[in-house]
Amino acid sequence: MTDLTHLAVPGAEIPVRVTPKASRNAVALENGVVKVLVTTVPEDGKATAEVQKALAKALGVAKSRLTLVRGARSRDKLFRLD
Repeated sequence: MTDLTHLAVPGAEIPVRVTPKASRNAVALENGVVKVLVTTVPEDGKATAEVQKALAKALGVAKSRLTLVRGARSRDKLFRLD
């Protein structure tokens, strides 16, 4: 898992590209966009919850500090760190 602690600044907005139903969970930083792969299927917000958990772990913060700003039903999401 990629270490993204340098992005953990209060008030920061973090663009995320999600790949659901991946073979493994992973977080990577490519061209300024955080790419998150999750094994969870995208139904009833399960994949989004898993993305929030993986992103929080990579940032080194509690998942309750991450707020989904937009993209609840999209592969492109924007999280804000509170």
